[in-house]
Amino acid sequence: MNELLEIFRLFEFQFFQNALLGGTITALACAWVGLFLILRKESMIGDGIAHTAFGGIALGLFLGINPILSALLVSVLAVLGISYMRRKGLAQSDSAIAVMLAVGFSTGLIIISLAGGFNVELFSFLFGSILTIDRTDLIIVSILGLTTIIVLGIFHKELLAMTFDEQSARLMGIPVRPLSMAFNLLVAITIVLSIKVIGVILVVALLVLPGLSALQLNLSFKATTLAAVIFGIVSMTAGILLSAIYSVATSGIIVFTAAGIFIFTAIYKKLE
Repeated sequence: MNELLEIFRLFEFQFFQNALLGGTITALACAWVGLFLILRKESMIGDGIAHTAFGGIALGLFLGINPILSALLVSVLAVLGISYMRRKGLAQSDSAIAVMLAVGFSTGLIIISLAGGFNVELFSFLFGSILTIDRTDLIIVSILGLTTIIVLGIFHKELLAMTFDEQSARLMGIPVRPLSMAFNLLVAITIVLSIKVIGVILVVALLVLPGLSALQLNLSFKATTLAAVIFGIVSMTAGILLSAIYSVATSGIIVFTAAGIFIFTAIYKKLE
């Protein structure tokens, strides 16, 4: 009973309202983008760009500008670099991702050494700190998240056609290359808005686990998308609530909840 009252009291605090709103927007965008990444077999691009964004975060902290904005710039450059290497035949997809991951992360390490070492704020971006989101962070996360959601909503059918049969999509007159580039930029935006929530190291879990759980249910694509979004929001909300009550790492609880949902749906699929 006391714990229930404690949960209701949390909703009176501004920091908790910011965390819930920012987390819900992030979970929605991640689940939707992540489902497309899984079906396109490009899940690791999320991990690669997240680690590349580490260089942008370190650069922002070093120069005294908002790290989310500098991470966004570096992530977009990484997406363009990966696309260029693939298009020109310089490297296969996984190799191109590995190159950008290594360059971005090593850039961050060099900047950190120039700045004199790690600090508390940098650790918050590595492992996430959604309960410390302020109004500025919330505005940036909301703009980036809503941009991703609106674009996905407008081009949902075209992205779906490209995901399942790229050649047929071209014959249907869908501009596959520009839309693929636009989707990769959305991936970069989604990862950057997730970094403050769950951190560079675990962001790929928020992209992949809700979609994988939804795919176990063998639903239509529309229902699968809805299920992925619900699983993502449930994981996020449970993580924020439990971490606020028990003072444990929010990102860890979010990932454990998402992993638990995946195990439950996998068992359900086996028993079906």
